[in-house]
Parts: sequence; C-alpha cells; structure tokens
Amino acid sequence: MSDRLRALNGKEDEELKMDMSPMIDMVFLLLIFFIVVSTPMVVKMDAEVKPSVAYNAKDPEDKHGRIVVNVRADGTIYPVNVEDGVLETEDDITEYVKELKEKYENQGFDPRLHLRGDKDSVFKHSRKVIKAAALAGVDSVIFAAYDFENKKAQ
Repeated sequence: MSDRLRALNGKEDEELKMDMSPMIDMVFLLLIFFIVVSTPMVVKMDAEVKPSVAYNAKDPEDKHGRIVVNVRADGTIYPVNVEDGVLETEDDITEYVKELKEKYENQGFDPRLHLRGDKDSVFKHSRKVIKAAALAGVDSVIFAAYDFENKKAQ
C-alpha cells in the first residue's frame, strides 16, 4: 500500500483541476431567482396629461410608494389606470388614495401623492386632489414636470 501512495505522490507534473460547472449552475440559479423575485417599479403615464415645464425638474430618486393621480386639462381626474374610470368626487379620490396608502404602508414604503397635472388645467382641480389625499392621511406631494433641458417628464 505504501508503494502505491509513493507512486501517486511521486507524480509532480499533473496539476489539480477544479470543476467549475456546479458553481456556474449555482450562479445562473441565483440570477433567475433574483429576476423572478424582483418587482420593477413603473409609473404609468396618462398620454392626455401634458405636465408643465420646470427649469429645476429632477429625475425621481425613489419611485416606490407613489400614488399617481392624473388631472387632465378639462379638469377630469383619473387614477393611475385610466381604464378604472374617472374619480368624480372628493370622496372617490380619498378612498382611492387611502386604499393605495394602506397597500404601500404594508409593503414598507412611505406613501406619497404623485400629482400629474396638465399645464392647461386650473389649479382648483389639483387642490381638490391634494385636499382629498390629506384627508386620506397622505401629506407628501410630488408634482410632475418636464425637465426644461431634456423635455423629459419627471
């Protein structure tokens, strides 16, 4: 037995090689896991709303927890999904904001009102949305605007 051991130890010209295929498989499994688990944050925009231009508009740092409300030029108020219909009364807006506020708080996000008002709409409609959001417990408001330099909605 010791002769065999000496014979195996005596071969110095062979290098040890590590099989990397299990590690590569693990990396791909982790990549697929994180892609499936992640939730992309997309702020939908109503094509009918044309926000104002602002010289100091900034790209949003955090899109999580945004409760998007669109105010069109004619004063109609829509939720983020226009297909859901018009938010006609202040109570409708308050209920919509309260429902999303609870959802975002349960997910651990700080709810904020993202107000997308058309540049030709009268401010009283936006004020109505802000007041309804305050009644629902959301006091942080983000106004959407176009960046003057890039002409890109923020």
